[in-house]
Amino acid sequence: MDEFSNVLIRSPLFQGMNEEKILSILTCLAAKRHHYSKGEYILQTGDPIDSFGLVLEGNAHVVQEDFWGNRNIIANISVGEVFAESYACVTGVPLGVNVIAQESATILFLNVKRALTTCSSACEFHNTLIRNLVSMLAIKNLRLNEKLQYVTQRSTREKLLSFLSVESRKRGSASFEISFNRQQLADYLSVDRSAMSSELSKLRKEGVLTFHKDQFILHS
Repeated sequence: MDEFSNVLIRSPLFQGMNEEKILSILTCLAAKRHHYSKGEYILQTGDPIDSFGLVLEGNAHVVQEDFWGNRNIIANISVGEVFAESYACVTGVPLGVNVIAQESATILFLNVKRALTTCSSACEFHNTLIRNLVSMLAIKNLRLNEKLQYVTQRSTREKLLSFLSVESRKRGSASFEISFNRQQLADYLSVDRSAMSSELSKLRKEGVLTFHKDQFILHS
């Protein structure tokens, strides 16, 4: 794990642990590393889950797809973040989403049962790990509430303005870059891409914002 030690140390999951402690607990968690190509499914709807993933490099989208293939992006998972932890914690519940690599990605899978129970060697770091995992679950819950704020807006224009306003506030700047391309943003906001592009053009003409690809600048 030497090549990814900096990622692990910076990950919120291992906050409060040094490299030696992290390597020790990875053994307890039966850590397994896998590599995925861009566009490859990391996990698929219906999969039985007993481990959650941590992104070591690249990034992934958590996506819901209906019977006809329409996509709704639930979340973007960046380096150091985890996914599928909620499903892994509930025995017998199959995965209800897909997790797809958005670029070449390396994923570390960690056994959730071993994370939530004391190991045979009475590893002293489990309490810290559990606290960190609960904290990450709470942050994800806040993000989902945030997304709910966007998608419950009545129009595509209102959804866009709500999303961009929150992104600006997060960055502390009127100029910022988003982590989605146009289709992905439409899927995330649950709107039609053409209608969204039309609204973006209107907002630019009105002087509300300017943009180039994924870079946005909001104007007061």
